[in-house]
Amino acid sequence: MAQVEKRGGLLRKSSASKKPLKEKVVLMYDEIFMTEDPSKCSPRFWEELFLMKVNLEYLEGKLESLDGEELMKIKDNINCLFQHCIQALGEEHPIRVVNALQTLCALIRGVHQKNKSTSGFDIINMLMGFDKAELCMKNLMESLDSLLCAEGSESLKSLCLKLLLCLVTVTDNISQNTILEYVMINSIFEAILQILSHPPSRREHGYDAVVLLALLVNYRKYESVNPYIVKLSIVDDEATLNGMGLVIAQALSEYNRQYKDKEEEHQSGFFSALTNMVGSMFIADAHEKISVQTNEAILLALYEAVHLNRNFITVLAQSHPEMGLVTTPVSPAPTTPVTPLGTTPPSSDVISSVELPLDADVQTSNLLITFLKYSSIVMQDTKDEHRLHSGKLCLIILTCIAEPMRHRKKAADKNLPCRPLVCAVLDLMVEFIVTHMMKEFPMDLYIRCIQVVHKLLCYQKKCRVRLHYTWRELWSVLRLSTNAGQWKEAASKVTHALVNIRAIINHFNPKIESYAAVNHISQLSEEQVLEVVRANYDTLTLKLQDGLDQYERYSEQHKEAAFFKELVRSISTNVRRNLAFHTLSQEVLLKEFSTIS
Repeated sequence: MAQVEKRGGLLRKSSASKKPLKEKVVLMYDEIFMTEDPSKCSPRFWEELFLMKVNLEYLEGKLESLDGEELMKIKDNINCLFQHCIQALGEEHPIRVVNALQTLCALIRGVHQKNKSTSGFDIINMLMGFDKAELCMKNLMESLDSLLCAEGSESLKSLCLKLLLCLVTVTDNISQNTILEYVMINSIFEAILQILSHPPSRREHGYDAVVLLALLVNYRKYESVNPYIVKLSIVDDEATLNGMGLVIAQALSEYNRQYKDKEEEHQSGFFSALTNMVGSMFIADAHEKISVQTNEAILLALYEAVHLNRNFITVLAQSHPEMGLVTTPVSPAPTTPVTPLGTTPPSSDVISSVELPLDADVQTSNLLITFLKYSSIVMQDTKDEHRLHSGKLCLIILTCIAEPMRHRKKAADKNLPCRPLVCAVLDLMVEFIVTHMMKEFPMDLYIRCIQVVHKLLCYQKKCRVRLHYTWRELWSVLRLSTNAGQWKEAASKVTHALVNIRAIINHFNPKIESYAAVNHISQLSEEQVLEVVRANYDTLTLKLQDGLDQYERYSEQHKEAAFFKELVRSISTNVRRNLAFHTLSQEVLLKEFSTIS
């Protein structure tokens, strides 16, 4: 008996004498692509269609194969299919809902793909018709909102989010995606917040929810009032904000872990031994090989949270167990296949570890520390344009964090042996400044680093807080000004500008040395130095410098609009690329809904 194999919607027999047989669902698709109404001859056509397993590849490919004129001829059938998909979302049988969601994905992507090369028809008119668009989208968004908020299948929720991400990212420039006007009118903001505030839903869908929110916030953000911006800016629910912070922290922590694993692999492997034998000629290549794909989508989410919501600043320092150090029971595999590095949502078992109660023996971390680790890795190498932009985004986020009005009031000193978090920020800034002296000087990043340091110092002055920090690494210009090198002139200008710092050093150094000599002390304590400073402060003469504690506040629209437009375009492209056919696979879904009641 001849064997049967399935390929592209066709059932092929191994015997060459037989014509290939089409799946029933493919035959039904072919009827839709005729000019006649398929339900005329078969009244139960639409009811039966949504019981059939969707063939995404065939349906989307069929749409893409038609030219604009051919597509307009079957517009009524496309409108009818779109409307019946929305109706099916309200069905009790989950199989129908699943098939309707996946069919909508194929319709939206297929029609938008066609619009890239063909003008002459409007996307909204092609999918649902101008006269019915408002009602269709209202019903669609209400159905998706209900599915996301219901106590139902996690797989259905996952598919709803995939459909929304598909809808948002079908165009590279999301601000040109006119369908999103209806997503603005019929908001799903509350549904996204509910996912983030509810631990089980957050573990399963937190990553997609955060990325979706970040993209929606960027829809026409400079041209009109975006309700998602307004609503995000006033969120004050602690569980929701912490939930968002946990999702972001986990994604960044996963990147840090992958980088560390690759670094250790290279240090202990054959490549490391080869490098030791032949010298450092391959060091540049080694750094290139251990790089891990960055995650701009999750960085954008962090930026919008920090930039728009003043309450989110408290989440940055919220302690949780160090991710990766806590042992948890192994949970089932994620319901979605793994996507490329740096874009995959973290596995649910790892996310759950951060919600365990704190233990004195468990090392803790927080979002700010995790972000600083991430930034330090990204900013190691800014030679190529992609990493340069990623490093720029990290510095923009730090700029927003460093705004004085964003800081909480200074807590009481508890004599803790560790340094304040601000020292870690300064360490990162200083490290970048002193280690990126290259021919193609990254001036923009340098200026941003200096601005972060300046804002932090302004805050220290405003709050009258003395930060115990070693500034020697940053203020070493003096060495260059005394050497006959190419930087002597520039270094001399900077050195002369530090007139007050030099005055303080020249005034107090001799007095400190005299005090030590008179009292026969080889090394003065901090209290003894302060005693000398207090005794001789009145004779210190300083040049009055006006406006040193003033700075230009950060403004995205005026300074960074072009950067964020290109960034969001890149993120939209990457998200769409990762929503490939296999990520919308029905296998897990059909197992979950194997019986129809």
